[in-house]
Amino acid sequence: MTSRPSPSPRPSRRRVLSLAGLGVLGIALAGCTEEDSLAQQANAGDQKGYIAGDGTVTEYAPTERGEPVQFEGTLFDGTVVSAEELRGAPALLNFWYAGCAPCRVEAPDLRELAGRFEGQAAFYGVNLRDERATAEAFERTFEIPYPSFEDKGGGVLMALSGYVPPQAVPTTLVLDAQGRVASRILGVAERSVLETLLEDTVAEAA
Repeated sequence: MTSRPSPSPRPSRRRVLSLAGLGVLGIALAGCTEEDSLAQQANAGDQKGYIAGDGTVTEYAPTERGEPVQFEGTLFDGTVVSAEELRGAPALLNFWYAGCAPCRVEAPDLRELAGRFEGQAAFYGVNLRDERATAEAFERTFEIPYPSFEDKGGGVLMALSGYVPPQAVPTTLVLDAQGRVASRILGVAERSVLETLLEDTVAEAA
């Protein structure tokens, strides 16, 4: 697959909301760009096992979204799902794994939003590290109602590498009804921000 740079983001009120909300989580941005923040964590050598995003929200205007994403992956139950099958309605992709502490923080909100947008947007997890038993234990604990791709091989991650930095977990993408990336959150998805992003994308589809 030919790689391409991510489209240019547009400033938004939701970005401001997200950054303001980070105080609740005790995350200081200190004026760094998201790339600087991720690079510093990668070089820290603290053995925490993941690189946490800073909560940055990026929105892409419809005219700046480029081509629909392309990927194919296998869910933990063995079902093969392609990006083409998700088109026709918005979809959410959440990159996670069970040992990721920020993933546990956002799991209850993702569960509630999946219920809130049932029938309007498809939700999928993309699990980057776990065996099936570990992933399913996490899903039972947090009552996650939607399926996840088993992506230890990194196929889905690599296909979306223009939007998902390697090892930046969690990352959440919202796809529009055409399968294009409409928005992205690096780090914990703050509920009210993600809900607004989904509402906007659903409204576009309608």
